[in-house]
Order: sequence, then C-alpha cells, then structure tokens
Amino acid sequence: MLMADSTGLQFVSSYAFEAMQKVDVVRLAALSDPELRLLLPCLVRMALCAPADQSQSWAQDKKLILRLLSGVEAVNSIVALLSVDFHALEQDARKEQQLRHKAGGSNGESILVSQLQHGLTLEFEHSDPLRRLRLTLSELLAVMNKVADSNGEFFLKSSELFESPVYLEEVADVLCILQAELPSLLPIVDVAEALLHVRNGDWFLCLLVANVPDSFSEVCRGLIKNGERQDEESVGGRRRTEALRQLCQMNPSQALNIRAMVVEECHLPGLGVALTLDYKPDSADDAVSPLVSYVSGLLLGTNSKVRTWFSMFIRNGQQRKRESSSVLWQMRRQLLLELVSILPRSRSTRVSNDGDMEEGGSSGYSGLREEHVVKASALLRLYCALMGIAGLRPTDEEAEQLLQLMTSRPPATPAGVRFVSLSFCKLLAFPTLVSTPEQEQLMVMWLSWMIKEEEYFESAAGVSASFGEMLLLVAMYFHSNQLSSIIELVCSTLGMKIAIKPSSLSKMKTIFTQEIFTEQVVTAHAVRVAVTNNLSANITGFLPIHCIYQLLRSRAFTKHKVSIKDWIYRQLCETTTPIHTQLIPLIDAYINSILTPASKANPEATNQPITEQEILSVFQREAGRGGRQRYSITTQLLILYYILSYEENLLASTKQLALMQRKPKSYSAALMDQIPIKYLITQAQGLQQELGGLHSALLRLLATNYPHLCLVEDWVCEEEVTGTLPLLRRMMLPSNTCRYTQNQLHQAFQKLPSSSHRLMRILEHLTLLSPGDLIPYAEALTSSMALLLEPAVPRRVLQTLNKLWMGLNTVMPRRLWVMTVNALQPSAKLLRQQKYTQNDLMVDPLVVLRCDQRVYRCPPLMDIVLHMLNGYLLASKAYLHCHLKETADFDRQSQSVSTMGVPGQPDTPEVTREELKNALLAAQDSAAVQILLEVCLPTSAEQHLGANTESLLKNIRGPMPGKLKQGCMGPRASRDVENAEPEGGLLSDLREVQCLICCLLHQMFIADPNIAKLVHFQGYPQALLPLTVAGIPSIHICLDFIPELLAQPQLEKQIFAIQLLSYLCTQYALPKSLSVARLAISVMGTLLTVLTRAKRFSFFMPTLPCLVAFCQAFPPLYDDVAALLVQVGQVCASDVATKARDIDPLIARLQYLKEKPQEALVPGGQSSKLTLPQRTAEELGGADPDVQLCYCIEATFMDIISSTLHGL
Repeated sequence: MLMADSTGLQFVSSYAFEAMQKVDVVRLAALSDPELRLLLPCLVRMALCAPADQSQSWAQDKKLILRLLSGVEAVNSIVALLSVDFHALEQDARKEQQLRHKAGGSNGESILVSQLQHGLTLEFEHSDPLRRLRLTLSELLAVMNKVADSNGEFFLKSSELFESPVYLEEVADVLCILQAELPSLLPIVDVAEALLHVRNGDWFLCLLVANVPDSFSEVCRGLIKNGERQDEESVGGRRRTEALRQLCQMNPSQALNIRAMVVEECHLPGLGVALTLDYKPDSADDAVSPLVSYVSGLLLGTNSKVRTWFSMFIRNGQQRKRESSSVLWQMRRQLLLELVSILPRSRSTRVSNDGDMEEGGSSGYSGLREEHVVKASALLRLYCALMGIAGLRPTDEEAEQLLQLMTSRPPATPAGVRFVSLSFCKLLAFPTLVSTPEQEQLMVMWLSWMIKEEEYFESAAGVSASFGEMLLLVAMYFHSNQLSSIIELVCSTLGMKIAIKPSSLSKMKTIFTQEIFTEQVVTAHAVRVAVTNNLSANITGFLPIHCIYQLLRSRAFTKHKVSIKDWIYRQLCETTTPIHTQLIPLIDAYINSILTPASKANPEATNQPITEQEILSVFQREAGRGGRQRYSITTQLLILYYILSYEENLLASTKQLALMQRKPKSYSAALMDQIPIKYLITQAQGLQQELGGLHSALLRLLATNYPHLCLVEDWVCEEEVTGTLPLLRRMMLPSNTCRYTQNQLHQAFQKLPSSSHRLMRILEHLTLLSPGDLIPYAEALTSSMALLLEPAVPRRVLQTLNKLWMGLNTVMPRRLWVMTVNALQPSAKLLRQQKYTQNDLMVDPLVVLRCDQRVYRCPPLMDIVLHMLNGYLLASKAYLHCHLKETADFDRQSQSVSTMGVPGQPDTPEVTREELKNALLAAQDSAAVQILLEVCLPTSAEQHLGANTESLLKNIRGPMPGKLKQGCMGPRASRDVENAEPEGGLLSDLREVQCLICCLLHQMFIADPNIAKLVHFQGYPQALLPLTVAGIPSIHICLDFIPELLAQPQLEKQIFAIQLLSYLCTQYALPKSLSVARLAISVMGTLLTVLTRAKRFSFFMPTLPCLVAFCQAFPPLYDDVAALLVQVGQVCASDVATKARDIDPLIARLQYLKEKPQEALVPGGQSSKLTLPQRTAEELGGADPDVQLCYCIEATFMDIISSTLHGL
C-alpha cells in the first residue's frame, strides 16, 4: 500500500469540507463529534478572532458556533495555543533558520527547543502550549529545510511527533494554528510539500487544507508543479498522487479542475487517471464513459507534448510487474469491464453459435445494441490509440474481448456504418489480434458478412459513404501491392497516425486476395456499385469513386474486359459544387486507360471512350423545361475537361500508338463546334472557389488547343462586359421593360435607313442584357450586318452593333465568327449561297478578308473583321500543329516500313513536313499583313479627294523625303505640296481603318518578329512607309535586319531598305539608327562604283531624297552625305560630258555647296545666291537620265541645306 500508515485514520469528508467552505453552521452542527474534532482549529479561531463581517447574520452564526464548541473538551487546549505570543515565536524561529543556514543544515543548537530530557513524544505530552508550538515548529522547519536542500530527490523523514497515533490530533491542532498565525514563516504550499515527506502526511495535509479551505486550489497547483513527470516511477510520486487524490476526494467538485492542471503541467499522469476513475458524474452519460473520453483526448488531441507524456506513462507502466495498486492496471481493468459490458450476449458462446447466421444482420444472432454502438466506436478508437500511439501490449484477455467486439454486428445506422469501418481498420492496423485458427475463421466470416450486408446498410442507414467502398479499395490495394496506401487509408479512417509495418499485413493480404476478394470479383462488384448522387466535396468518407479510381490505375477493368465507361459517365452526370477532389484524377486515369493498353502483348485491352452522342446530350437543353439545362454546370465543365484532355493526350501519345499500330478515334470537329467552350469557361471563372483546380486546368488546355479563345484583348473586353458598371446598369433595368423579339430586331434591320431610330432603341436595350441573354439574338444581329454597309446608316448604330458583337464574343466566339464571316461575304457569293464552316476558316484564315469591299471603309465592322482574322490565324496554327502530329507519326511508321534498310530515310519526311507547315503559316501571316497594308492605301476616289498617307508624320518632322518629281522640282515646290492640307481632314474612315490595322500589325509583330522581317523582305508600296513607321510602334525592330536587307542582290530590296531606314531614323533617332544609316551611305557609295548607267539612275533617283532625312535626324552625317552627293554628281557629269558639252557648271556648284553651305541661302532664306534654272517637268522628262540625276542631286543638296538652316 502507498500510505498504509494513514489508512486507519479518519479523513475529512466531502460533506464536512463543503460545510467549512461555505461556513454552513447548520451543516456543521450536523457533523459527528469525530468529524467536528478535525475542524476545531479553524472553528475556534473563527469564534475568538475579531471578524471582518459585522453583519447581524454572522453574529447569529457565531453564537451557534460558540454553542457548538462549548461541549467539546479539546477546545480549551486550542484556546490555550492561541493565547501564546506568536510574534516572539516567529522571531525565534527565524533566528533558528539563520543559525541552521550558517551551520550548513546540521542539527546543532536549537533556539526554539532547548535540550530534550526525554523523547519528542514525551516532551510534547508534558509540555505547556508554548513549548508544544515550539516543538512542532522546530520539527516542521527541519523537514522544510531538508526538502529545500534535497534538489528534488525524495526522502521520508522519521519523526516521532508525526507518527505517534495517540497525539496525532493534538499535533494537527498545533500545525493548523502555527500555519494560520505564522503564514509568512510557513507558506501553506511549502508546508504541504514538507508533509509529503513524513508519515501520515496525507492525513495532516487534508486537515490543514480543511481548516484553510480557500487554499485548496493553491495547494493542489503547488503540489502538481513540484511533482514528477511520471508519478508511478517513484515512491515520492506515488505518495504525491495519493495525497492529491485524498484532497480531491475531500473536495470532489474540484477534481476535474485538478485533472486539467495535471494535463497543463504534464506532471503526475497517474493522478489524472486516478481522478477520472474516482469521478462519479451526477448524470451518467450512456454514450461514452469519462475514462474513455479523458484518455482519448490525451492521445488523440492536437497537443503532441501531452501525447508523448501520457504515452510514456503507458510504456513505463507496462514494464513493471502487474500490481493491483498500479493506476495503469486499474485503468486497464476498468476499460476491459466497460468493453465486456457492451458485448452482445451471445458472444459468450463464441464462434460456434454464428454458423446459422444467413439472413440480414440480426437473424438468429444477438447483435450489438444500438445504444452501445457509439460507445463501442469510442472504445475501439481508444484501444487503437493505446496500442498504436502509446505502445500498449494487450493481454490475452484484452485481445480476445477486443476481437469479439470488433466482429460483432451493429444495427444499420450511420453510427453502425462508422463502427464497422473502425473495426475493419483496427483489424488491418493490428493483425496480431488474430492469432488462432478459430479467431481467423471468425474474422473471415465477419468480412463475408460485411460484403453481403453492405448494400443493405447503405440504403437503411441513408449514407452515401458505406464500408463497402472501403472493402473494395483495400482489396484493390492488396491486389496491386500498394501496402503504403492501405496504411494511409487506415490512419485516415481511424483519425490517428499509427506506425504499421507493411510486413505485418501479409496474412491479411493472403486472406483478401485468395479467399474473399479475387481481382475478378473486385472489378465485377465495382461496376455494379451505384454511383454517388450529387457527388461533391461535402460528402466525406470512402466512396465508390475511390474504388473505381484505384481499379482504373491498376488497369483491372481492361485486364478482365469489364466496361467501366457507363459508370464513369453516370457519375460525371451526378456531380455538383463544390467539386469532389477525386473527379479530375478519375478522368485522367480513365483517359490513360483508353489510350494506353494494359500490356504490350494485348494492345486492344483498353477502355471505351464516351460516345459523341452522350457528350452532346450533356450540353443540349430540354424542350419540356423551358429550355433549361438538364445537367449541372459542374457536369458540363467536367465533360469539357474530359474532351480537351483526351484530345491533348491523344496527340501526345501518337508516337507510342503508331508503334503499336493503334489509332484511337478523335472527337469530330462538328462535335466541338456544338460545345459552348467560351461560355463554360466564363461560367467557371465565377465558380473558382467551388471548382478547385478545374478552372486552371481548363485554362491550360484551352491555351494549348484553342489559343484563339484566349486572346488578351478578349479577357480585357470581358472585364468591360462583366465588370461593375455593366452590372449596375443591368440592375437598374426595370423587370417589366419591353422585351424585343428576334423577329422585331430582324424587321428593324430590313427597313434601314428609315427605321434607324427604332433599330437604335432595340440595340440600346440589348446592351443592358448580359452576354448570356444576348445569345438568342446572335443570328438576327449577324445576318443583317451587310445592310449596315449601305450609305446613310448612322454611325451610332454601327458602334452599338460593334459593342453587342464584342459582348457575344465573350460567350460564343467560334459560332459567332462563322456567322459573321458568312454574313459579310460579297453580294455575288451571297447569291451563290456559299456558306463557310469553322473548318474552312481554320484551314484558310484569309477567307475572313474576302468580305464585301465596303467593310474596309466601315471602321466598326472592320474592327470585328480584324478581331476574327487574328483569332483564325491563331486557330490555324493550332489546327496545323494538331494535324501534323496526328498524321506524322503514322506516316513515318509506314515510311520506315517501306524504306527498311535505307539509312537516314525515316527522319526526312517529318523534317520536311515541319518545314512545310512553318512555311505555310509564314505565308498565311505575311499574306494577311500584305492585304491589310493594301487596304490602307487610298482608292483613286479618295486620292482625288486629297487623302494623303504621309499626313501621319507631317506634324512629327519637317520636310519628307520627296518623290521623284518633287525632288526635281526644287525645295520650294516640294514644301508647297507637303504643306497642303487634305480636303477631308484627319477625321476620316480611311484614317480610322488605318489606325485599327496598325494596332493589329503591332500585336502581330510583337507576337512573332519574324513576320515583320518576312513582310519587309517582301516589300510593300513606298507610299505606306510614313503610315507604318508612325502607326506601328514595334516597327523599330526592323533596324535589326535592315543591314541584311541591304545585302540582298535585288536592287528594289536595297531601295526599299534605304527608304524604310530614312523614315525610321526620323522616328527613332537612336545610336543604332545612326550606325545603320552610316552603313546605308557606305552601301550607296559602293553601289555607285558597280552599277551600270541604267541601274544607277533607277537606284539613285528614289534613294537620293532619303539622304535629306539622314542629315535631318543625324547632322554629323552631313560630311559623308555631301561627299557621296559630290561623288555621284561627278560620275553623272562625266557621263554627260562624253556626249555633250557641260553648259551648266554643275560640279563647280556642288563643290561650292559642299564647302560653303551657309552661303547658299541669304539670311532669312528669301533668295539664293546660286539660283537653279527653273525647268519644267516636260523638259526634265525628256532629258538624259544622267542629266535628270544631276539635277536631282543638286535639289537634294539644297533640301539638306534648307532643312539644316530651318533646324537652326
């Protein structure tokens, strides 16, 4: 026994303690004399000391206490103790403590007690009250000092005074009085700690606390703080636990608070268990006992420090011999009693009575009672935690009873389903519980019962996740040898991390794979399992989808030729938000099983893909439900993910499929055209939280396979359509607003221009609708577009139509584009009823530009055409890439077969095909750019009205490099032409179209700089250079390849390069431009020496005016340009001289201009010192080419000088 010395003593009862705590005089009066005797020190002090409470009620209570004490003889001795001079006593005690401190704690002279003549007990008997106080105080201080010096090591001090049964009550009186009167000398926590080191210490401690009831929590916390981490390991720990246990029996209402202190400090785990065992709740909870709740909370809580501390208590307790006094064994015995109490009655007859159990869960069998199921589940989890986390080794009796409980059959309720799942996982976690053949037979019968009753349990319990799915999942893991996955499954079901060795599962694996669940049984059973209705992330637990996923991964369906396509399709149709995390992995595994055979030996062993008809039915609207969708948006998005992912994986695996001579069918373009891809993506954008990773996965697939649906401008436009402002406008739209029909819209278009006001009203109303609501009007809007090309159609109508088209483009771009292209065809084509399809436009994107010519001068419609062109160019790239991958590997395979043995042959076709594809795409892009540039040129009618492409640059720089005739007419005439303002001004349809085209070309050049290089190597009309340089910001990249263009052998390309460079130098006066301009001047000088007379004229006539721009942008080039001009002039003049006399001293004038340019013009520029002869165009035209070139050189010189002086 822990404290056998105090077992015969009477402790303070909980009734007496509560009376003291509440100072309940009536209760105190009801106490027996022995009980009252223990509380006298406090009661006597209460009666004698002056109270702080001066109320009448306390005066009455005090009289009752005095009456109560009047008949007790021991009161006189306590009164005598209280009459001592405690101040002097405290001074002597402190002197003695100082003396002992100096003496190093040895028992020398004592100030409190002089030499004792007899033993301590006899001295106490014969002493007066003061000496009794001194004796007790001296003995107590000695123990307290020894405790302070012991450094936590436990000792038991032998003391006559605290051990003599005759004087225990008197010593207790003295102790209580000393502590009450000398609280600073004797802190109650220190006294309590010292009492643990003497015999009968727990009895003295209880009396001390009972007489100072307010100190209960303080004393308990102090004892716990100073306690051991593992109390069962030492005598001191066990004595401390027993003392605290006695204190809590005296004040049971505080027992749970003390237990909380134990857990908080992680000290005395045995005390926590003991207090739980002692705890008797007022209202018994039938579900779970306090012991199960407490221990489960410690081991399964989130505090790892508490878990480790209590696990150590279990492990250490098992190492000692089994003792009935051990708290651990008391706990185990109590848990076992609770377990046995809920076992079904028929369990006592063991397995032999289970043989006739065929019908249902309870036929001929007494199953687990419904009120015990929750308790049984809690016990199972607790034993799992004790064995798996704390390392408890069950006894044979515990193991036997646990197995009996685990294999019992609960009723068909949600709690029953949970219990079976826990039992099954416990069997997997601790297979050692099954040790004998009888126990193994019991387990197999129970597992067979689980398989048989699974469907009944699921329907009767009304739960989606039953234990049948878990059985299937475990069986599949065993078949595929994924033991780590089984361990994860067990741990997640039990809700705890348990260390399970994979080797321990070998016996269970044999039972599962050979006796219960062969792989064929697993696959056949899985297909028959019903899909989960309204599957979402809110449904937790193990579902059929987990099983199907694992079987797909292990290729069990294809191996055993079981079709799983219908099950997957039904499950995808039964989904809702938030999306279940297993759906996307399931689709990926299914696609892999369609494309990749289970083995090379059997290439046909694959699953069937979902049919096109089944896919279409998901996206079709029901006629009987007001056109509403039959399936949820989740189902549609998952099917869309399936199609896009299937197509991507099909392309990625073409090489492997070609090697196996397999070509799975791709989904048709007609099917893809009927799926509203962009609309679904827009819907998914607003459901990103509920869709998990599905939205981002769809965006990735879209960017790869449908780049034309991921245009940046589309995303920006969507913000304008779906943003806050449009939403507010739609909210302000009255619900009873007049609704216009498609027919009304169509009629308004037909009556243009007279019905323009009515049409405008309808279109303005449509702008308030959301893009989704606009879809029914798409046909009417696009089919009437050609009518808007007629004259006198208000600009506002066109702009509103453009806005509506852009809104529709956010939800149905592909169908809208096809409808628009067909609507804008020239009237000749419309009469032939030639309709283009989506495929036609992807094969040849330039069809978009073969529209009615009037569109080229209608900016709102041209904006739409350019948007479609950009999209179809991207779509064509993706289409050709897919087409190449689809056919290349199969063609290469056939090539390699036909050219067997010829080295290097198999790789050649693929390289050629790739090059051809790139060449075709480059030709497409460049053709589109060239057509658009041609559109920018003014028509003859516009030229007649005065449209001028150079006006973009007019305000940026001064004189432009003139054309041939301008250059020859002299600087004044050329300036007069340049300064002429176009009659129509800058605000024209042509100018707006030019800006739109320049914006698109800018984007194309940024996306692929090679397009810019190709277009400029092809060249385009020189009249467009002012427009392209000013209107396309990214055209500066041409500076990178102009040197290469100058090196081309064709003279027209060199001319175009120099003309382009002249505009670039003016627009971008950069160091790089300067170096390229130097190179161009050098090239011109070189060509002068090698060109024939005819070629010299055709080269220098258009390029000489460009030198003006070089000098204007970079004045340091003046010397080089002047030298070149003189050199060209000398060559031309010498040629002229061979044929006729030089009447006009040209060379002399050029030299003068070169040396003294500032004198060429009179200040102010009114008249020139050197006057050029004025020649008519007819004279120049009929003159010799060299003569014309000479005059052009002189005019260029004058332009350079003029522009330089104007710049100054």
